Amino acid sequence: MLLLVDLDGVVYRGAQPVPGVAALLVARAEAGDEVVYVTNNSMWDRADYVTRLSGMGAPVDPDRIISSARATALYLRDLQPPVRRVLVVGGAGLVNELVDAGIEVVLSGDAAERWSANGRDAAAAVGHVDAVVVGLDLEFTYARLACAAEAVRAGARFVATNRDPIYPHEKGLMPGAGSIVAAIEAASGVTPVSIGKPGPLLLEIAAHAVGKEASDAVMIGDSLVTDVPAAVAVGARSVLMLTGISTRKQVEALAASDRPTEIAADAAELAVALDRLAGGG
Repeated sequence: MLLLVDLDGVVYRGAQPVPGVAALLVARAEAGDEVVYVTNNSMWDRADYVTRLSGMGAPVDPDRIISSARATALYLRDLQPPVRRVLVVGGAGLVNELVDAGIEVVLSGDAAERWSANGRDAAAAVGHVDAVVVGLDLEFTYARLACAAEAVRAGARFVATNRDPIYPHEKGLMPGAGSIVAAIEAASGVTPVSIGKPGPLLLEIAAHAVGKEASDAVMIGDSLVTDVPAAVAVGARSVLMLTGISTRKQVEALAASDRPTEIAADAAELAVALDRLAGGG
């Protein structure tokens, strides 16, 4: 089977591994399953995830880590006409993935400095770009907003890594990439293409990375807002892990068509669920 595995809330919670999941994924990979990690997080590149996952004992291959940053880079790389130069509102992980895909990057921070120093001329500060790519930017400012919005209004493609309005942090809920995307959307009047879950693109790109179709996958996630709807969007089966942000009671409140195929409270229940799905149950 192709297993598309969410990270935070499934493989780990913050800095702590979810007990038993890494070992289960190793066993599934040794039995012939394809394990591909998918996450809406755009802050880190694949090297960061390799270090983290290998340290937890999970099976890991850089080409099978498809964050929203990586998926965005692959999406842009394969577009026609080609995308050669982009303005990035986002973190180092997003920049690294775009550069790795052969795309020239204009940093929004550099553009914002030129905007401030040269009479607030956003068009001159940015120059020509084929796309504006937006992820989570911890240093987002009015100047970066002005430059991004002007580039979009000038005709650049507007691509969001994801539209998550918030993301959970050890100290509470923090503004997510979607908050920044919404600001640029409001200022430009243009709705972006969004790569991340709950839309289909992240799962489709992840499946294609290993020569598979997303409809044949099993999505393993902890969110009824992103993971399960993404599985529904591509026609895939899903396992909802109760090790993250969702509860069984929330599942019971959903229409049957919106529910996960299986529910697992821990790694042991996940193993049983995957055996059942592998057997066609």
